[in-house]
Amino acid sequence: MIKVTIWNEFLQEQRKEEVARIYPKGMHGAIADGIKQDGFEISFATFNEPEHGLTQEKLDATDVLIYWGHVDHKGFQDDVVDRICDRVHKGMGLVVLHSGHHSKMFRKLMGTSCDLLWREADEKERLWVIDPSHPIVEGIGPYIDLAEEEMYGEHFDIPVPDELIFVSWFEGGEVFRSGCTYRRGQGRIFYFRPGHETYPTYHNKDVQRVIANAVKWTAPVIREKTFYGHHSPLEEIKK
Repeated sequence: MIKVTIWNEFLQEQRKEEVARIYPKGMHGAIADGIKQDGFEISFATFNEPEHGLTQEKLDATDVLIYWGHVDHKGFQDDVVDRICDRVHKGMGLVVLHSGHHSKMFRKLMGTSCDLLWREADEKERLWVIDPSHPIVEGIGPYIDLAEEEMYGEHFDIPVPDELIFVSWFEGGEVFRSGCTYRRGQGRIFYFRPGHETYPTYHNKDVQRVIANAVKWTAPVIREKTFYGHHSPLEEIKK
């Protein structure tokens, strides 16, 4: 069973009535409800917990960390950032949602500013699937339509993705690399753009399916016994 920790800043829900109305259990609760049918073992962590809920013991017991942050990136403890990055390098999967692109840990893993063009407006977004063969888009059609979202646009200051999974188009005309994969050390990373807190994006079934698929794809592969390549060891040669 894949052990998933959903980290949500969980500040917007407490500060904005409109966000609490859309996500009465918090965005982490909505994400958990959307992926629980896949049989993951799910736990939560939030900003105001000691060590932001991400102690060494918690991270050591996590196969995949789902991360949503927005308003208090600068207040995130540097030692916890180092701890997350170390676990990714050692094989923990990481799914970064929406404004997590500006988090300290994502910037450290990317080595760039991760700055972008943005506009907070009620705009239609269409996420076009670029690689329909990728496991992250299993069960998804040629695109996902979101009636209202915040616009993120190019240029997005990230390294060239290992794989480009989604490109978004917004009704204002902008486009954005909205689904990107990376490998850092032994860990896999998936950045997924949609999810502004004032829209019900995490109740969308296609968005939930992408996140569940991403958990499976980023999870470390654990084998009980290692052989030579994909074969059993050779029998002893008898002279």
